[in-house]
Amino acid sequence: MTKEAYLELFGEILNAQTNEAPYDDEHYIHYVKMNQSRQDRWLKKAALTPETTRFMQSWDVPSRWVVITEPWCGDAAHVLPFLFKMSELNENISLEIQLRDGSDSEIEKYMTNGGKAIPILVVRDEQGNDLFHWGPRPRACQQLVNETRNTGASQEDLINAIQHWYNQNKGLEIQSEITRMLSQVKKLAF
Repeated sequence: MTKEAYLELFGEILNAQTNEAPYDDEHYIHYVKMNQSRQDRWLKKAALTPETTRFMQSWDVPSRWVVITEPWCGDAAHVLPFLFKMSELNENISLEIQLRDGSDSEIEKYMTNGGKAIPILVVRDEQGNDLFHWGPRPRACQQLVNETRNTGASQEDLINAIQHWYNQNKGLEIQSEITRMLSQVKKLAF
C-alpha cells in the first residue's frame, strides 16, 4: 500500500466505509480518530533536522522501506510522518506500507519480545534482502514505557506518558536512530 492509500484508509474507517475487525469496535474507531489528528499535525509541523536532511539527500543505496503498521497504533501516528518525510527526500528509496493484520503482512518475521508490536520499519536492498529493521518505537521511549509499566501505572497514564514523550522529543530520536542505522549500512556497502 502507498502512503496515500494508507492516509485515505483513515477516512474510510472513520466514515464507516470499512467495518472489518477491529474497526467494528468503537474503541478502535476512537484510536483511529485520535491518531489521524496526531498524524496530520506531525505531517504539517514535523521538521527534519539539517543533519537528517543532508544525510537522506546523500543516501545513494537503492532501498525499499517497508513499514508494518495499523491506523489504530498510537506510536505509528508519531513515527510514520517522520519516515514519510525522510523517504521523500531521496528517489533511491521506495516506501510501502503493510497492514499488520492484513493477509500480506510479514509481522511474524519481526516480532518484539514475542509480540506483534508496531510500527516496524524494514529496510531492504534492491534484491529484497533485509538490511535492518527498526521499531516499534525509539529506545528512549521504550525505556520510558518499561519504567512506567514497572510503577504499576494505569494504561491511561502510560498512554499519556508516551504522548508527552513524543511531543517533547519532536521526532529527534526517530531521525537519529534511523540515520545511524542507515549510516552503518552505507559503511558496510563500501
